[in-house]
Amino acid sequence: MPLMNLWPQLEPLLLSAERPARYINHEFGCVRKPDADFRFCMIYPDTYELGQANQALRILVNVVNAVDGMAAERAFLPAPDFCDVMRKKKVPLFSLESCEPVRDFDAIGITLPHELAATNVLETLDLAGIPLHASERGEEDPLVLGGGPCAFNPEPYSPFFDAFSIGEGEEALPEGLMVVRDMQAQGATRAEVLHALSQLEGWYVPSFYAWRSESDAQQEGSWLEPLVEDAPLRIEKRIFEGFSESPAWEPCIVPFTEVVHDRLNVEVLRGCARGCRFCQAGMMYRPVRERSADNIVSAVIEGLAATGYDEVSLTSLSTTDHSQIAEILTRVNKACDGKGVRISVPSQRLDSFGVDMAELVAGQKKGGLTFAPEAGTQRLRNVINKNVTEDDLFGAIDAAFAAGWRRCKLYFMIGLPTETDEDIKGIASLAQRAYDRAKAAVPPEQRGAIRMSVSCALFVPKAQTPFQWDGQIAPEEAIRRVNLLRNSVKYKAVDVHWHDPKTSFVEAVMSRGGRETAAWVEQAWKCGARFDAWTECFNEQAWRDAADALGLSPESIAQTSYDTNYVMPWSHISTGASQKWLARERRLAECEQTTADCTYESCSACGVCPQLGIDNMLAEPRIASGSNSHAAQGGE
Repeated sequence: MPLMNLWPQLEPLLLSAERPARYINHEFGCVRKPDADFRFCMIYPDTYELGQANQALRILVNVVNAVDGMAAERAFLPAPDFCDVMRKKKVPLFSLESCEPVRDFDAIGITLPHELAATNVLETLDLAGIPLHASERGEEDPLVLGGGPCAFNPEPYSPFFDAFSIGEGEEALPEGLMVVRDMQAQGATRAEVLHALSQLEGWYVPSFYAWRSESDAQQEGSWLEPLVEDAPLRIEKRIFEGFSESPAWEPCIVPFTEVVHDRLNVEVLRGCARGCRFCQAGMMYRPVRERSADNIVSAVIEGLAATGYDEVSLTSLSTTDHSQIAEILTRVNKACDGKGVRISVPSQRLDSFGVDMAELVAGQKKGGLTFAPEAGTQRLRNVINKNVTEDDLFGAIDAAFAAGWRRCKLYFMIGLPTETDEDIKGIASLAQRAYDRAKAAVPPEQRGAIRMSVSCALFVPKAQTPFQWDGQIAPEEAIRRVNLLRNSVKYKAVDVHWHDPKTSFVEAVMSRGGRETAAWVEQAWKCGARFDAWTECFNEQAWRDAADALGLSPESIAQTSYDTNYVMPWSHISTGASQKWLARERRLAECEQTTADCTYESCSACGVCPQLGIDNMLAEPRIASGSNSHAAQGGE
């Protein structure tokens, strides 16, 4: 049965819209399946420019459309002003492919890409005309499904979703939707459909559990009290075991308008075992799975031919860790030679970026390079298990600037556990010495073109990491440390940039909060908070007013540190890494001891491989480089 086409109502509004290409269909590569008997809409809770560039959205739309009789369409949140226009004109949120109301689909999926998207989830539901709370939805309302990085602590979002898919969705999402489709076809009730979903691996239905008090949770070892007899007490993440063998070429849409990361993206590997103790992604995507050089190179050639892009990015959490990266870059460079195609590697590891790597990734167009020492002293880098040294940084700088680069950004965090003022001053010292190395690596007449910048983010304690028990420093203290850094940098040629600690504070609350945080999100949205990731839209007062109205102390959620025996509000969600191992890593941090990457050395006993029944999958054995190579050979 065809749904309502909203185009006649939408088209007149586009005359006054900023970037109307955000809202129109028929981009090259889009898929429409009007005859499908089950319709799913995948929503990114921000504008088209951000969402269309999201690889997860592309992957999930493709895997659902690959199922016979099932259609997947896309939707994005309009820009703030256009949201207001649509409300005024009573035009609900629509899908892009068919311009049909999102509320009329059988199920919708909303990805949770980062903590500052929380209020946009409510903006999305409200604009769609879907009740905000799962408990208020009727049999005719679509199932609202969530997933993505923030689903590893789903509780601050739990009242707004019917179910969450935890982990990788290539197999989990179509499997779950087929259950929904089949049960709906049999006339099952909403509750019966959700019960069937809850029995699938990796699916979490929050309404099937009551939320315990803090004292009861610590005594019982879980914040969840099941309300349904066979509701699982622990939800293990799903993992796509076939990733390594799956085609690296993922059919994609070429947008009408420019989007962020407007290029061909080819995912070369998934997972990272470096073990940085602050990094949630490193825990979420374990174990490491590499695609082969043949797979990647053929994907680049096919993708460039199919899309017409003139830039390709080899994406992953740590691309230069790939065991065949030198071969991949050599072959891709040869295939693209003379075609004006730029090859970028967005994640350069300091200990992997030597002279050979600099030449391989140089290409004809050299933008800026970003390296992430993360901390200003070796002591603190050991605490966070960064496993790189100053020599690694200086070697990378030497190689990059000798190969022709002239701009470099160094990425650090402030507020890391155990950080002192000496560590902050160490950032300034390291950046200045890096600038000196860059100058020394280029001809004298080119030194005026050198640009070195320092970018500082405030540490946000993330769920499922060894630092999940550590509180965030207060925004006022963060500003003091930023000022200490700025005053410690004596070179005018070294620019210092920092993230707003007020937004990082909201991130920390959302990262560490339980179900009580959901009321804060809803109240903040009612007070006007939305598009919080946009600097010009962030409304600090709305969040403060919301906390006051509820009598909630977000400071205690963000800033309280706990013993590693404390049961955190997400303990029922598992990445596969054991809480025992996370606690051990936290103790090693206190002792300033590091843990080696298990793809280079022996197993670190994180528990992921035996728990999930899958091992690291490498195209060929990895060879450590830089200071890690020295350590692997028995050096200090």
